[in-house]
Amino acid sequence: MQLHRPGAPASRPERDAVTPMKPACQQLRNAFCRALATASLLLAAAPVLPGEVSGEPGVDGGEALELTSGAAESRSVESAAVEVVEVDPAYAHVPTIPLADAVAAADGVAEPLELLGSIVPPGSARRLSWTATELFEGVPVSTPVLVVNGATPGPTLCLTAAVHGDELNGIEMVRRVMHELPPLKVSGAVIGVPIVNVQGFRRGSRYLPDRRDLNRYFPGNPNGSAAARIAYSFFTRVIAHCDALVDLHTGSFERANLPQIRADLRNPDVVTLTQGLGSMVILHSKPTVGTLRYAATRAGIPAVTLEAGGPSQLEPNEVKHGARSIETLINSLGMVRRVRLWGDPEPVYYRSTWVRADNGGILFADVSLGSTVRKGDLLGTITDPMSNARSELRSPYSGRIIGMARNQVVMPGFAAFHVGIETDEAPVEELIEALTETEPPRPSDDYVDGMSE
Repeated sequence: MQLHRPGAPASRPERDAVTPMKPACQQLRNAFCRALATASLLLAAAPVLPGEVSGEPGVDGGEALELTSGAAESRSVESAAVEVVEVDPAYAHVPTIPLADAVAAADGVAEPLELLGSIVPPGSARRLSWTATELFEGVPVSTPVLVVNGATPGPTLCLTAAVHGDELNGIEMVRRVMHELPPLKVSGAVIGVPIVNVQGFRRGSRYLPDRRDLNRYFPGNPNGSAAARIAYSFFTRVIAHCDALVDLHTGSFERANLPQIRADLRNPDVVTLTQGLGSMVILHSKPTVGTLRYAATRAGIPAVTLEAGGPSQLEPNEVKHGARSIETLINSLGMVRRVRLWGDPEPVYYRSTWVRADNGGILFADVSLGSTVRKGDLLGTITDPMSNARSELRSPYSGRIIGMARNQVVMPGFAAFHVGIETDEAPVEELIEALTETEPPRPSDDYVDGMSE
């Protein structure tokens, strides 16, 4: 299935910030039209030279606005960025049909799906196996890959979970979705990988055995570290076969996330994914270099991250919410013919910030996930267990709690509450950046971890 190439100059995404009372698609169109004239004037006055890359301001504590999911919270032993390579052109998509029209534009008959050395006939489901590496004693490490190849043609949607081995909610989401799909009634194919980081999963760890974060090494390197080789194998053997991707995650390091979609809303096919996922909060987030979402999007595969809940436990409400969202997406794309209406539209947040602890001690929250807050509202307190001194954490903006730490002992600088900031429209500077961006982000020595996918 050939889809529309994301990021082509002739089809920049239409963007706007969405309030709970306004539909996302209408707002996106309106903001783009309002900002186009301003962007054109600025471009004429100061054109971007070939090879010129604008720098991003540094993050200064918890007061800075963050257009991604958050600043770095902890660092691994080694930086991943130095091993990230660009996608091999042999595996990059050259799509021509928008994702929203993929099923309608499909013609002919469904074809067998070739994946991981196996052939999955139309109208059938198979359980395959992906092997990326081996243990110290030379025993191969493999993980299941679930495939449903529909009876009629259409796009291939991929679902990935447990790229971080301690994030369990996504595993159950993939299981529920894949085992409820009727192959004879599906248009296209759905590929589900419940446990990508099987080595971390077996150890109950976010990381690989060498303490590297797998989700900082995509699309990988066949001659790099263990993490880079695993990432390369998974990307070239599985992800390269996808037309769209939903990567499932949870919070990390005893933090939990309100069910939400993180997406680069400058990409029109990515916007299609977010609109099809039903009643989910959306956070505009440019993907970090090295993440699976970044590498897939660079390869022409529209991708979003679905975050729900926290690590190391199965949370029924979050699992149900996420599975229902994915099923709604499959229906919205026309891959399964069902009519479902699910809840009211949720807002889109173009900006967010983490509120951090200024003192060490015991953190107790006074709000919960999803709470609406005003500027100055009390979010939680931190109490010194020795002196009994207490400090307060208050919201610097009006908005909503979309992520937060569980009650625990914290150190100064600890990111405790993630606030999605209310705004009436998309920032004009973001639209201008989308129009002037000429180069992909370059790898950095800064290792983003903890709050981001």
